[in-house]
Amino acid sequence: MTATPQSQPASKARLRLWLRLLKTTRRVEADLRERFRAEFATTLPRFDVMAALARQEEGLKMSQISATLRVSGGNVTGIVDRLAEEGLVERCAVPGDRRAARVRLTDLGRGEFARQAEAHEAWIDALLGDVEANEAALMSRRLDALTEDSR
Repeated sequence: MTATPQSQPASKARLRLWLRLLKTTRRVEADLRERFRAEFATTLPRFDVMAALARQEEGLKMSQISATLRVSGGNVTGIVDRLAEEGLVERCAVPGDRRAARVRLTDLGRGEFARQAEAHEAWIDALLGDVEANEAALMSRRLDALTEDSR
């Protein structure tokens, strides 16, 4: 006898949900990585750093970028170095702290991020196009509640 979803324990249903969320996330992320490479000759991690900086006009310390993205400082340093070489970000001294620098987008960086962000939104809209707006809002609230409970 095969168990139906209704007859399985809640833990099994939640495990299936987690595996589907993970599979979906990985598939969408792989698609985004390829699109950023093909259309902008860039990477998803570079976009993520620029997105974090775009939300903070005054910029962020390297440790704040790492904490926001939940990645190591070494990963962020390499990305910021390359973005700086391309003129997309700049490092600014932090008054009172000679060792720290604040990283912020340059005008060129803000323009490039705007182009990429517009494409990113369109890609996500297409990838998740079968999800109605009200369903997306409900799913977002439910997922927010899960992450708030685990803090």
